Amino acid sequence: MDATRPDAQAAPGTDEIQFVREGAVARLFLARPKAINALNLPMIKGISALLNEWAGDDGVQTVTIEGAGERGLCAGGDVVAVRRAHLEGEDHLLFFREEYDMDALLADYPKPVVAFQDGIVMGGGIGVSAFARHRLVTERSKIAMPETIIGFFPDVGARWLLSRAPGELGTYLALTGATIGGADAIAAGLADTQIDSGDWEALVARLAQGESVPDDLGSTPPPPLKAERAWIDECFAGDDAGAIVQRLEAHRAEGARQAAELIRARSPISVAVTLEGIRRAATMDTVREVLDQDLVLADHLVTTGDFDEGVRAQLVDKDRSPRWKHARVEDVTPAEVQAAFG
Repeated sequence: MDATRPDAQAAPGTDEIQFVREGAVARLFLARPKAINALNLPMIKGISALLNEWAGDDGVQTVTIEGAGERGLCAGGDVVAVRRAHLEGEDHLLFFREEYDMDALLADYPKPVVAFQDGIVMGGGIGVSAFARHRLVTERSKIAMPETIIGFFPDVGARWLLSRAPGELGTYLALTGATIGGADAIAAGLADTQIDSGDWEALVARLAQGESVPDDLGSTPPPPLKAERAWIDECFAGDDAGAIVQRLEAHRAEGARQAAELIRARSPISVAVTLEGIRRAATMDTVREVLDQDLVLADHLVTTGDFDEGVRAQLVDKDRSPRWKHARVEDVTPAEVQAAFG
């Protein structure tokens, strides 16, 4: 066992999810550090099994979610395996069904969950942390939903959060896949407060004694993106992805033009579907409703979109030269976007 700690126990079905009981706290570790704790199917099942067990255990007052190693909590999900399943004619939705059920479990969990969003927290790492009751970033946090670069979309219920971010900040993060630090993650509603990474163990010790997370824990540093909000809110408004990119390209702000470059490098159909998905998520009533739609979108983009090609270019061959089905986001028709939603 690649144990996070000498006293760690393995979750059912995998040694890449481990746990330790310390007094009133149950600590859950994503223990796949060489892959920055990227989630595979056994890990997801192991997390769900532990959460379900602890929900009915009166001895557990608080659950923590942590990542093994020094690089981060979780770099995402095993999309290479999903691509392989699709290409081999297997159930390409199995991974997503299990993952989204786990995310829904966290969103409605009956006990306080404290997620330590230290280091890299991307994609599926958002799903396993951003619905916790207490989401703690650090000076090392790097947060992103970068899915449009692999021909996918911000899933794991993230559209629920991004669609409710101030102004068009969530739209900006969803379409560009930009990586942000802890302060901007707090501003966008993906985290709650920032603590020093060295203070985590002391907090866990307090939780083990039966204490709650203090109301005055940590701080809220000034978000760097606050200075960019004027052009973000101006350019990312509306429902036309092509018009958004054109406004960005024509804007005098350097950050706007850089955002346009980011979007131009991404899958056009994914960008257009993501924008529509953000707008639809803003009208939904529950995280579960967003997750149910995530499954529809995942099926469509894996089977008819750019997913296979995007994963190939970024994670399999790593040539970073995807051949998207559309040359530009302006070439994606409204009918193609609507078809993704079933």
